[in-house]
Amino acid sequence: MSPWVIKGIRTGIKTSAYPRNAETAAGVTPGLPVSSQMDTGAARALVDICPTQVFTIINGRVNVDVDRCIHCYRCVRGVEQPARWDSTYEWGVESNQKKNLLPAFRKSINICVVDAGDCGSCLNEVRQLSSPYYNIHRLGFFITPTPRHADVLLVVGPGTDHMSLALQKIYNAIPTPKRVVAAGVCALSGGVFAESFTCSEGVTDILPVDVEVPGNPPPPLAILHGLLVAAGRKPPVDLQPGSSQANATGE
Repeated sequence: MSPWVIKGIRTGIKTSAYPRNAETAAGVTPGLPVSSQMDTGAARALVDICPTQVFTIINGRVNVDVDRCIHCYRCVRGVEQPARWDSTYEWGVESNQKKNLLPAFRKSINICVVDAGDCGSCLNEVRQLSSPYYNIHRLGFFITPTPRHADVLLVVGPGTDHMSLALQKIYNAIPTPKRVVAAGVCALSGGVFAESFTCSEGVTDILPVDVEVPGNPPPPLAILHGLLVAAGRKPPVDLQPGSSQANATGE
């Protein structure tokens, strides 16, 4: 018998148990900053050090806009009093009040992945979903190269000018019912590329996005959670300042 077969039998199944069970392996998420109460000096230090204007101060409270966080960690490593940090990975946020996908689509979802000017980091995290550890096929998720066979459009990148028309055509080619998942800070707000002469402030300016997944890049489990939200298999979370999710994890 091949030594690789023997090794495989001895190693056993290493695929993540999520979403059936919580993922406890180290390093599966970089986390996100969360809103918290801080003294004026510490709050001002966070505002001043953040390059993408994630933090705002309202009535003595530091609010966090996760759609802008690029995971530079300056708010953790470069200040005397670091920002509160949440180490979860369920980041799928419902961006509007559309109904979930019909029950007929909940067992098999075809996903069309589009690079709308991504630097490569978010796209690489999406690629990990098909690896043996995450193995999205076990959940009935399949990547398709053509929008005409897709149920969900998964977009990464800020939505550059040369991709704007292409995105609209791809979206129109997907049969209904359909959902759009925007993954990564660039897709949500443009990230560090926002308000430039080459791109919009995220895919949300081009397409009607249903589920938003923050992170730069978002880890595979966060993207997977966003897909589960789009398919109606998981409830969305609320990552906005002052939300119950933020209060539960950050204060």
